Amino acid sequence: MDSLRTTLTGGTACDVCGRLPHPRRLRLTLAKLLAIAPVELALHAVVLAAHPPYLVSVAVLASVTTALVIWVVEPSTMRLLRSWLHAPKARPRNGIGTLWRIRVTLDDRAGTLESVARQLSVLDANILGLHVHPIDDGVRDELVVSTPDDITAADLELAIESGGGRGTHVWPTTALALVDGQTKALSLSARVVADPSELPHAVAELLGAQLVTNRVTLAGQLPDDGTVLKVPSPWTGLFAFSRPGEPFTPAESARAHRLAELAEAAQTITR
Repeated sequence: MDSLRTTLTGGTACDVCGRLPHPRRLRLTLAKLLAIAPVELALHAVVLAAHPPYLVSVAVLASVTTALVIWVVEPSTMRLLRSWLHAPKARPRNGIGTLWRIRVTLDDRAGTLESVARQLSVLDANILGLHVHPIDDGVRDELVVSTPDDITAADLELAIESGGGRGTHVWPTTALALVDGQTKALSLSARVVADPSELPHAVAELLGAQLVTNRVTLAGQLPDDGTVLKVPSPWTGLFAFSRPGEPFTPAESARAHRLAELAEAAQTITR
């Protein structure tokens, strides 16, 4: 599917939403002229050379002009000339590199994050986002890092452990990881207030987790490694969310519970 999308879009589409970057107006105008002008010139040359009856000339010109307008209005022209149309936006995007999301436990003392950042700089990695979650045995840092394409998850783990990190988890990610967390939480809160039944989906989106819907699993023994989070439900007693290999932090648990309280309050008001 990825190779097909790359073929159709020339590799310039967004990896997240699949859309092409919006071209500049001048380039779009020139592209439309380039699509229309040769056909119009050729058509007029044929009409002048053939000398058809007046009504036939009008009908042919009107039909071809209508077809050209439809072709230009639809994305056909943009697909045909996509490489040139989107080149200015594609060049900066090509320099982003690979994005990674990293979770690492550090000692809660000065200089530990600086040591990790120093080791990452050796790999030419750039820290684009940082969230700090206090935990019992230190702090749990969540980073979004951009690296050259030849850097692997193993390279990042080794560098972070060399800088004093432990319990490191590295995942490839997309530009969505750079969305401001507070803005995202507020948007999801508004969604829950408008429709309290959206609570489980909002929590899953907020935490990047999966809603556990299997009743047998819920009734059985759930993992105690922190990868399953239970949230009170105003309707069914509780919701459970799973994120294998990525334990929930106390801060994430608190956010999910606040959303549940908000949904319960909103449901009470609307009764």
